[in-house]
Amino acid sequence: MTAKHLYDDDMYRFDHPQPSYWEASAGQIDLRAAPLAADDSCEVAIIGGGYTGLSTAYHLAKHHNIEARVLEAGHIGWGASGRNGGFCSIGGSSLDTAQQIARYGEKNVRHYYQSQVDAVELVRDIIQDESIDAQMVGDVELEVAHSKKAFSELKQHAEMQFRVLGLDADVIAAEAFRRDYFDSTEQFGASRIRPTFGLHPMRYILGLASATENHGAKLHRDSEVVAWEKTANGHLLRTRNATLKSKYVVMATNGFMPEYLNSKFHARSLPMISAIVVTRPLTDSELATYHWSTTTPAITSRKLMNYFRLLPDNRLMFGGRGSSSGQDAAADRTYDQLVARFRQLWPAWKDIRIDYKWHGLICMTWRQTPSIGRLPDDPSVFFGFGYHGNGVNTSTWTGKQIADWLANSTLEAVSAPDSLPLMVRELSGRFPLPALRRHYLQARIALFRLTDWLN
Repeated sequence: MTAKHLYDDDMYRFDHPQPSYWEASAGQIDLRAAPLAADDSCEVAIIGGGYTGLSTAYHLAKHHNIEARVLEAGHIGWGASGRNGGFCSIGGSSLDTAQQIARYGEKNVRHYYQSQVDAVELVRDIIQDESIDAQMVGDVELEVAHSKKAFSELKQHAEMQFRVLGLDADVIAAEAFRRDYFDSTEQFGASRIRPTFGLHPMRYILGLASATENHGAKLHRDSEVVAWEKTANGHLLRTRNATLKSKYVVMATNGFMPEYLNSKFHARSLPMISAIVVTRPLTDSELATYHWSTTTPAITSRKLMNYFRLLPDNRLMFGGRGSSSGQDAAADRTYDQLVARFRQLWPAWKDIRIDYKWHGLICMTWRQTPSIGRLPDDPSVFFGFGYHGNGVNTSTWTGKQIADWLANSTLEAVSAPDSLPLMVRELSGRFPLPALRRHYLQARIALFRLTDWLN
C-alpha cells in the first residue's frame, strides 16, 4: 500500500487484467480507443472508463452533441465494470428501507426506487438500441431465505416494498421455490423483485464503449490521470504521456477513485473487496441434484450475503464480500473462504472444479447511498460514485443524469435537477480517521459473521 492507495498496489496494476471468466469470454469488439499520446483539449473530460464514464460520454454525444473524452487508466473494462457479477437489479444503498424512510421520508425514498427501476430499463434499452450481445438472462432477483425466521422477515420486507415503495415484489414458499428455481442447504423460500436481469458485464461495457465511439466521443485506454490542475482557462489533466485540457471534468471512478487528485474527494468513499469464483460447466444431472432450472440472479439473506447465478454455459458464478489487504496472496485466502461457502450450500458439488477466480472493489459512502452531483465551489466538476455493489444499472443511469445536467446548465447553476433523488445528491460526508477505513470494513465483516452465526 502507498500513500496514493487504500489497498495494496496489487489492486491497482492497470496493465494487468484480472483472470476472470468475463475477460476470457468477452468476444471480439474492436475499439478505436488508444492512449492519449499528445496534448489536446475538449469540452468535457471524463476520468474513468467504466459504466459511469462511458454512459456520460455516450449520452453527451448521442443526445446533446457535446464533445467528450474518456481517460481510462487500464483497458476498457479493467475496473469493476468488467469484473462484477452482472446483476442489473434494484438496490444501491446499504441502508434498510425503514432507515431510508426515517432519514429521507417516504416520498423521497419512493423517488429513489423509481429511479432504480428506470435505471434497469435504461440498461435494457441501451443494449437493445445498440444491439449489444450482453447475454441478458432472467427476469427477477431472488433473495433466498437461510432460515424460517429469515423467510418471515423477507415476507414483511416484500410487503413494504410493494405497499410503500410501489415495487413489484412478492415471496415464494420453499416447496414452490424448489420446484421453480433451485434448492440448497439454506433454502426456506425467497422474495422476488422485478425488474432484474443478469448480463455479461464485459460484453456490456465493450458494447457500450463501441456505441459511445460510434456516436462521436473519444476513448483513451492506458491513460491514467496522474495530476489534475485547475487554471483560469480550465482544467489540465495530465497523464504520463500528454495533457488534456477541458472546460468540464467528470470524476467517474467509483471504488478505484484516485482521491489524491482532488482534495474534495479525499475520504469520501470506502472501497470494499468483492470476490467471485466460477465453476466448470455443470452437467444436466449435476444441476438436477438441486433441481436447478433458472438463470435468474440470486442473493442469500444473510448479513454477509453471497450472490450467484447460473451462466448461459451452465457454469455457476458465486461471489461475496471479503476483507483483505488486496495483495495477491491475501486474495487466495478470500477465494478459499468463498469456495468453502459454495460447498456448504451445495455439498454434492464439493468436488466441482473451480475454473476462474478474481476480485475487485465495490464502493460505499459514509451516508450509505450513492453520491451524485457537482462541486459547489467548482461547478465545472461533476461526479458519481458509491453504488454499494449495485453499479450496473445505477452507474449507467448516473452517467445519463450527469450528461443531461451538464448539457442543460451553466457554470453558475449548481442546483440539482428534479430528476435526481434527494437520497443521492451531493457529496457524502467524509469518513473520520480515513487511514483506518480498511479497519472499519474488518470490524463490519466480523460483526456480520457473528450476527449470521447467532441467527
